[in-house]
Formats: sequence, structure tokens, C-alpha cells
Amino acid sequence: MSAVATPIYDYAPPRRAKPAPFLPTTRAEMAALGWDECDIVLVTGDCYIDHPSFGMALVGRLLEAQGFRVGILTQPEWDSAEPFKALGRPRLFFGVTAGNMDSMINRYTADRKPRSDDAYTPDGVAGRRPDRAVTIYSQRCREAYPGVQLMIGGIEGSLRRIAQYDYWSDKVRQSAIVYAKADILLFGNAERALVEVAHRAAAGEKLREIRDVRGTAFMTPHGWMPARDWAVLDSSTVDTPGRVEPHPDPYAMESDKQAAACSDPAAPQPIRIQSKAERIAARQAERQRTVVRIPAYEAVAYDPVLYAHASRTLHLESNPGNARAMVQQHGERDVWLNPPPIPLTTAEMDYVYGLSYARNPHPGYGKAHIPAWEMIRFSINIMRGCFGGCTFCSITEHEGRIIQSRSEQSILKEIEDIRDKTADFKGHISDLGGPTANMYRLACKDPQIEQSCRRLSCVYPGICENLNTDHSHLIQLYRKARAIPGVKKITIGSGLRYDLAVESPEYIKELVTHHVSGYLKIAPEHTEEGPLSKMMKPGIGSFERFKAMFEHYSKQAGKQQYLIPYFIAAHPGTRDEDMLNLALWLKKNNFKPDQVQAFTPTPMALATTMWHTGRNPLKKLARTSEKVRIVKDAKQRKLHKAFLRYHDPDNWPILREGLIAMGRADLIGNSPNHLVPPQQPGEKRVAGPRPDSRPGRPSQPRPPQRPGQSKGKGKQAPGKGRRGA
Repeated sequence: MSAVATPIYDYAPPRRAKPAPFLPTTRAEMAALGWDECDIVLVTGDCYIDHPSFGMALVGRLLEAQGFRVGILTQPEWDSAEPFKALGRPRLFFGVTAGNMDSMINRYTADRKPRSDDAYTPDGVAGRRPDRAVTIYSQRCREAYPGVQLMIGGIEGSLRRIAQYDYWSDKVRQSAIVYAKADILLFGNAERALVEVAHRAAAGEKLREIRDVRGTAFMTPHGWMPARDWAVLDSSTVDTPGRVEPHPDPYAMESDKQAAACSDPAAPQPIRIQSKAERIAARQAERQRTVVRIPAYEAVAYDPVLYAHASRTLHLESNPGNARAMVQQHGERDVWLNPPPIPLTTAEMDYVYGLSYARNPHPGYGKAHIPAWEMIRFSINIMRGCFGGCTFCSITEHEGRIIQSRSEQSILKEIEDIRDKTADFKGHISDLGGPTANMYRLACKDPQIEQSCRRLSCVYPGICENLNTDHSHLIQLYRKARAIPGVKKITIGSGLRYDLAVESPEYIKELVTHHVSGYLKIAPEHTEEGPLSKMMKPGIGSFERFKAMFEHYSKQAGKQQYLIPYFIAAHPGTRDEDMLNLALWLKKNNFKPDQVQAFTPTPMALATTMWHTGRNPLKKLARTSEKVRIVKDAKQRKLHKAFLRYHDPDNWPILREGLIAMGRADLIGNSPNHLVPPQQPGEKRVAGPRPDSRPGRPSQPRPPQRPGQSKGKGKQAPGKGRRGA
């Protein structure tokens, strides 16, 4: 499979007609455009907002620009197949996605409780999409039109492309393509694969026969190979011994050895010395014709070590520059994954984001309040991808580690479009960002090193020496954006990678002086090495360096501004003591988090592998390899979350109980050195623990005082000077 890609704008034939005001969602809208059928019908679990931040709008406009007639079925009722007939049978195929979010994450909290709202639905109404929407929608498409071609994708399909642990059913489920019975699955940023597959389908190829496109997955008979010269690298087991060399015969004469070598056609032959370029080219050619067989679904479903091994292998084969195809057996068939897609160039990113978007919700929603739209209507996505590799995050698995950036001209033009086309714009751009706000145009210093790299993160355990951390392009972009007439303020709403930011004090000064609206979100996630090492996040020292610089430049600018740190409770590798130390750090620094979250295992994330298997996929797997501490007990998860909101009286009872059980009752009291008071608000004040309480020993009740007995003035205050106080 070639690593050289055709630019996506080179496929486009002459446009059939001018862009539709909105892609049609009904037969009446199709008729108004003069259509009797759609080439492609897209099905989504989100409402239709014609804006590039919403996947179906971006995909739909891209296909429209390629000359296809595209319709959208938005949040169809799924009790029957009738709603899926609304636009008729598509000439080429249905394209199915759950929407901008995995449907299970969209519908349920970290405690598996149904959510009361849905940000991607008019008026935030919950329950407008089914569980595992890709599967349900696909089944209804097949019922509506038997034999219709079916493509699945989006983040739900992408993150479920192989057998994966499903938190909500607490079991390992098969690949989404198996349940959906789809002809092809597109994963990752799918524009490149989508355009190629659509044009080949239009030329008469069947989707199920298209098997050579990067970024696609499909079902094959077990053992299928694209060609005879392909090799299989069997990685379906762990602890497999390496090659066993034959023992030399100590009695053989040297002449006998030479004669045997000459007569043996399999004997090693003299090797011609190759140049470095020849060796690299040979390795690349070999990798392009090698498939890695990972443990079968039936194996990973019941063997935690093999599951962790499969997860590690998938993540190691994620660099488009050196990734090999992978295959996983499901019953009598195989799920085949081609290598990840080649990232879009800057010119291609500009093409995608410069299409004819209406930049508004479909008029059929009237004046309904759509929370997700309100959040992003004045924001701009300037890049994709993230090389941070945080184990709890799925961005890397979906968008990849290579940063794909738009040009300055494209971004500045979109700001002007918002100013001129978006209602109620009052001069405030709410974000210039992406998965990480300050990775714009950051990349490896050497493309050859980048293509051969197999690191899971460019910034952990420290920033790679080959990573360019120059923020000057972003600083220049900020300055040019601020200078656009009609723009009064630009704030940064995306999360910031502070360990990168401290490498550029000039960037922090620019950010703090001009682009913080009182508060800035930041995500240290924890303070303790145990959980941080399982998150692949930097130590808290990096955050404290950033905090000091943030406060310095805020004061220099004459502004009173604050950081809003985000933390995760109950992450794999976390002990009760880790959460206690985090709570003490929060109190010491006067942070009182308002919104906190417990770890939610999302499909395919490395931390999810830790949660499910208790093994660490960041290291090579073996039966005897390291086991990870997991917090699954509901009460313990609640305690960990309560530590983050130590200041909330509702959490004090469980914290008091937890501190006593941990032998830290010395932290229960009424002084500033204590973590929680011994009574609830409104209750009669009671005495705290004895002053001589020690960490590791529960405090004892104070004995009754005799009449006239001294109250012990001058004794040390409870907890003062002790660890963690």
C-alpha cells in the first residue's frame, strides 16, 4: 500500500451545480434541488448543523464538492425501517455514523447512569439516538433496502474497529463491522479514504471488493491475503521463544562445513553491502507487504494478557509512515485493517475547511437551542491530531499523532466568514484551537525520523529531542487574527499542553496578555507519580512552572486571571493515598474544583486496557508482567471523586469515613490544616482529633475533662507540621 497519496481535490470532476444551501434532509428538499435520487445518503445520530466542526456536514460538503448528490438522515427514529426510506434508496451507498461522539459516551455517565441531556440534539433533549447507534442504524438501512451497499465510520466505528472492551456491558465485543454487517469501515480522519472509495464505487466497484485503501477495514475469509508475496507476522501469542539456532557439530572438519554450505541451497550467501537509503527502502517495501496477525476475538475476550498484547500492538502500528496492516480473527472470518490514512497536507486541510458551509443549523430546527452549536459557533478548528498520547484519551487512536495544520490564510478567512455570515456575532472569537490548542504546526524536525518512529508519545516521559516546539507560528497567527476588523477579542477555549508552553515564554506572555478571558482551562490530571505514569502525563512540576509564568505575565499585564485545573479520579494506577495527596495539594494551592470526573473507560484507549485487564500495555507484555492497580468498586470510586471536591459538605461524610479507614483521622478537624471538619454545616461543633494523633493511627476520643483540669494551652494544633497538612 503506497505511502504516497493523491490529493483529495485532484479527484473532483467539474461541479454538477452550485452548492445546495443545505444538504437535503427530506424528499421536498431533494425536489427543490431537482434531484430524483441521492448518490449517497448519510445517517447520523446528531442533528444537522452545516458547520465544519460537525462530522456529517464536513463529510457531506466534501462529497458534494466531488460531484455527488448527498442527502442526510439526521437522528432518525430507529424502531422501524420506514424513517430510513425518507430519501429513497441511494444510488451508491449509505454512510452511517453515530455522530460526533460515541453513542454510549453520549448517553451514559461514568457511573453508567443515563444522561439527562444531549448537546447534539435540539433543546438538548436526551434519548434521540440508540445505544450503539452505528449497529442499529446499519441494521435499519439493510431492512429498508435489502442488498444496499453500506459504509460505516465516524468516531464510534473508528474506535471499535477491532475487538474492544465495552465498559457499559462489561465485556469484550467484536469489531463494529461484524455487528453492523457493513461492506467497509472507514477509521481515523477519513476524508482521503472516503473520496477514493466514493469515486471507485461510482465507477462500478463494489464496496466489499475495495481492499487496498488505507484507513479502511473489512471482513475476509480466514487466511485471505492480498497477494502471494505477502508475509504474515504472527503476533497472536506472548512469551513465544525466538528463533532456535542449530548447535554446531564440534567434530566436523572445517572443509566439511564449507562443503556442506556450498551444497546447501538454504545456506547463507554472501551479502552485498547496501547503502542506508537502500536498506530503508527495502524495509519499507517489506513492511508494506506484511500483515500482523493479532490475537483472535475469541482469545482476547477471555484472556486479559492477550487483550493487552493486542491493544499494545495496535498502538505500535499507528504511525502512517511505518504501520503494517493488521488482521484479527472473528469466528470463521477475519477483520482486516489496512494501515492508517496518510495525514492531510495543509493544502488539503484548507480545501476541506474552505467548502461551502452555511455555518448554521438546518432551518428546520427553527429557534431551538442546540448546546453543541452554541459552544462552537464562534470557534475555529486550526489543526488536528495530538502527539501527547495520554492513555485515557481517544484522540490519538482516531486522529493520529501527526499534527495536520491549516494555513494562516485559511484560518483568517474563516474568521472573516464568521464575522460576515454568523448571526449575533459581536466580535468575540471563542477559540482558535483543536485537540490541543498549542500544537499548531509542531512536528518532528526530521521527516525520516518521524516516519520510522514507534514512540507512543512525543512528550512523555519527556519532550523528544527531535520535536520542534517553536510556537512562533501560533504567536503570529494570534496577532494577525486580532488585527482583523470587527474582531474585538479572541480567547482560547481548547485545552493547553503546558509542558510544551513553558518551552516558549513568549507564547505564554502572548496568551496571558491577550487571549485569556479571566479563566484558562488546564489539565494536569493528577499530582502523584503512580497515576501520572499510567496516564503518560508529566509531573506536577511542569504545571507549577506554567502556573508561575501564568501569574507573572497576568500581573505584568495588570489582569486578575485564574487557572482552572482538571483532574481525573479513579484512573488505573491510583491508590487512595494518591487521591488524598492530590486533595491536600488542591487545598494548599486554594483550588476548589467545581466539575470533576471519574475515569471512564472508552473503546480502544490504553487506560481502558489497563482497567479491563489489570496489565500495563505501555510495556512489553508477558504472563509475568506488571499488574496495575484498578479502582472498580463503586464506593471507592465515589471516595476518589470526593477527594477532588474536598470542600463540598456533601462529600465530608464519605471523606471522614475514608480518612479513618486510611489511618488519617488527624486530617479531620476545624483548623486550616485539616482537610474536612468533624461535623456537617449546622451541626453542633465537636472537638477534633487529639493533638498527638499520628499519620497511620486512628485518633482516639478525648477523655472526659475533670473539673478544674487545664485545657492544655500551648500544645501543638492538630495536624500542624505533619505530612500532608
